Amino acid sequence: MPVETHTRKPPLHSNTASHIADDFAGDDIIRINQSTLIGLNRDARQLPLQSSSIRAQFNGQYLSTFKGRGMEFDEARPYQPGDDIRAMDWKVTARTGKAHSKVFREERERPVLLWVDYRQPMFFGTQQHFKSVLAAKIAALLAWSTAHHGDRLGGLIFSSPIVDPAAGSADSRENIASHIELRPSRGKSASLHFIKQLAQHPIWDSQTSNIQANTPAAPRENSATQSLGRLQRVSKPGSLIFLISDFRNMNEMAWSRLAQLGRHSDVVLISIYDPLESQLPPAGIYKISDGERELNLNTYSKQQRQQYHQRYEMQQAQLQHRSRKLGMRYISISTADDYLKALQQGLGLVAGTKRRK
Repeated sequence: MPVETHTRKPPLHSNTASHIADDFAGDDIIRINQSTLIGLNRDARQLPLQSSSIRAQFNGQYLSTFKGRGMEFDEARPYQPGDDIRAMDWKVTARTGKAHSKVFREERERPVLLWVDYRQPMFFGTQQHFKSVLAAKIAALLAWSTAHHGDRLGGLIFSSPIVDPAAGSADSRENIASHIELRPSRGKSASLHFIKQLAQHPIWDSQTSNIQANTPAAPRENSATQSLGRLQRVSKPGSLIFLISDFRNMNEMAWSRLAQLGRHSDVVLISIYDPLESQLPPAGIYKISDGERELNLNTYSKQQRQQYHQRYEMQQAQLQHRSRKLGMRYISISTADDYLKALQQGLGLVAGTKRRK
């Protein structure tokens, strides 16, 4: 009989952390610690988000800079030769009988929106931390960077439907704070508020209590689709939008809404994955646990390992193709990576000093 091996660490397990005082204590492996996210303020200075400093690179060619800050309507004035026909103010033209053009002025700051995926597949990891913990850390870095550059911060944190068996009827139990929407605001307080929501989202408690995160057999609407619809309502033209997810269960409606966001805003896809999702470990039998159940993973079949890796490569290629087609940046970050360095490289920034341990 094959000998059971336990070479991959840490083993997969559920969160057993408890919260203390106003902070939610975590080990930063399976549950994020709010103080850890606050501490990323210093590292975020190595991640400048000025639109002039960031480029996208596809097929070896650098594209143009981010679309830039949004433009606000200022006034309508009589048409002048050389005015863009697309800026015609047809309502004023019809009312006055004379051609008028819209005049716009640049917004003083650029909204930065973070879309953070806390759905159930994100609570998985075999290297350093869960994907959900990595997503929270990346979001915190971007939140602090936004504050450092004086831009407004907003976004949406969403999860699988959360069910509390003690909370009344089945209908009233679904979607308990599973979507947290934050309107763009400016300053350190905005970053701290966003970080608090990242660390204290009820999905973390659902990993340790009777509150359950589940995906109904026939959901009324795909949660990614629903949250992207909400993000559309929050965003304004010229926004800089970061999507932090593993991009599982993205249906065509979700991609359609994503395309609509990209028409007037800059969108960056940050794809989170775990090494075990990309490649099976060497031949052997491995114990995998979610804290309640234990399964044996048999990887002796070379063909199975190859097919597994090929499926992952195909999924990644499809994600990159969709991103390129929509003119969006695509960054892939593993739970085993130095995530600050990976972000710097993915955004085309000059590498800074290494992040502290």
